[in-house]
Amino acid sequence: MVIISDIGLPQGLSLRDPLQTKLGRDIISNSIDLIEEVGFEQFTFKKLAKCMGSNETSLYRYFENKHSLLLYLVVWYWNWVSYLIDYNTKNIEDPHRKLDIIIENFVDATKENPSVHFVNETKLHHIIISESAKAYHTKKVDYENTEGFFMSYKALIQKVADVITEINPRFPYPNSFATNLFEMANNQIFFAQHLPRLTNIKVQGEDFSEVVDLLKFYKHKMLG
Repeated sequence: MVIISDIGLPQGLSLRDPLQTKLGRDIISNSIDLIEEVGFEQFTFKKLAKCMGSNETSLYRYFENKHSLLLYLVVWYWNWVSYLIDYNTKNIEDPHRKLDIIIENFVDATKENPSVHFVNETKLHHIIISESAKAYHTKKVDYENTEGFFMSYKALIQKVADVITEINPRFPYPNSFATNLFEMANNQIFFAQHLPRLTNIKVQGEDFSEVVDLLKFYKHKMLG
């Protein structure tokens, strides 16, 4: 089972490591609850402090602004998915089966991690589906890239691209395809929940099986 130290996070995402104090862990836990409830646009540190029974100033000791906090949560999720892929494919040699398992983890990385009690993976997954693009579709993306904040995403995509290359060494776009699988998983769930005329997929609650089927079909058409 994964432990806290297994979720490596780049330096500079936070002003102070929130994992090292109870207040910091409470910020992570309560921010997941509040963003999932009200959405990122309506989320503020003032509201978060009120939910926590804390003062707003103390939150700014850990994160410069709410964008930094969202990016922290998104990077955490990328690392969590990467860990799940490693864990669930470690004894699998068939690259086709590996990629099917990867797709399943892309679509539903909600397996609870009891050793990290302050992160609700199901709620974090909801945030990723609805809000994650806001963490890197920004004017600061180039600067944050030079700071190494997206290394987790790059490593995750490269891990999947390597499996794609195992399946078809002549396939010319393994990284593009890997990124598309990840983003498509989140987008299809979001469209099914909010903009259903943009997709043929239907989701019921936490049942994302149709999205898994779509991505596996897409994989078969692209890679054979």
